[in-house]
Amino acid sequence: MAAKERTQRSLLLILACLALTLGAALWPPGTVLATARPQDAAAQDAPPAPAAGEAASAPQRDQRTLLSWLRQALGWLYITVFIALSFVLVALFIMNVLSARRDAVCPPALVEGFEALLDEKKYQEAYELAKADESFLGNVLSSGLAKLNMSYSHAVEAMQEVGQEESMKLQHRLSYLALIGTLSPMIGLFGTVDGMIRSFFTIAMGGGSPDPNKLADGISKALLTTLIGLAIAIPAIAAYNILRNRFERLELEVGITSDNLMSRFEKVGAKKEG
Repeated sequence: MAAKERTQRSLLLILACLALTLGAALWPPGTVLATARPQDAAAQDAPPAPAAGEAASAPQRDQRTLLSWLRQALGWLYITVFIALSFVLVALFIMNVLSARRDAVCPPALVEGFEALLDEKKYQEAYELAKADESFLGNVLSSGLAKLNMSYSHAVEAMQEVGQEESMKLQHRLSYLALIGTLSPMIGLFGTVDGMIRSFFTIAMGGGSPDPNKLADGISKALLTTLIGLAIAIPAIAAYNILRNRFERLELEVGITSDNLMSRFEKVGAKKEG
């Protein structure tokens, strides 16, 4: 079990690093944001200046790459928080997708092998098969067979307890996706309020008529945090609801399958109790 968990964690870290690396590679580093001043329109209509004075007469533009603008707009604090949330979101999503596989919850091979051994009345081999399997169903069946020597009711009770424990493990890990989906827009809203306060404070302390370009730039920076927060929250909430429904179906399937497999011992348990 420990080796399997270490393998899954290593795989998750590798996939998350690859996802972040791919995102950084696809980022358009050459994208330029050019903010022209009002005199740019008049400068475009005027004839070109001589080459000697071209540098002096050319309209000055605020040219920045998109990446540098984001770094300046967000600041290292918000950048670190959003990158950390994105990394955790990718890792949790992959981990929950691996846990939501049918082979990890209710493997058909285990059902067929376990039923075949019961038909042959090889109960010890059936117990060892279920015990060796690390799936949800394997843990439930092994716990039921371990308590079957006491009575059938004890076996059912043990299966229910293990089933609830395994279900809590799955739901606990899945709940972190919902947590990220809730926190991300709140952090974005906090950044927006913080940015708006800073922008209006600068206007209030500057006096006179505010520069529209500076005002628009400050507001756009403030709203950027909300945009990024929503961009993280939307896939997190969607993944949480989809995977939750998947887990509920698989848990129901485990309950029905385990009851069907263990129901043949009901009469034996009734005789022991009688």
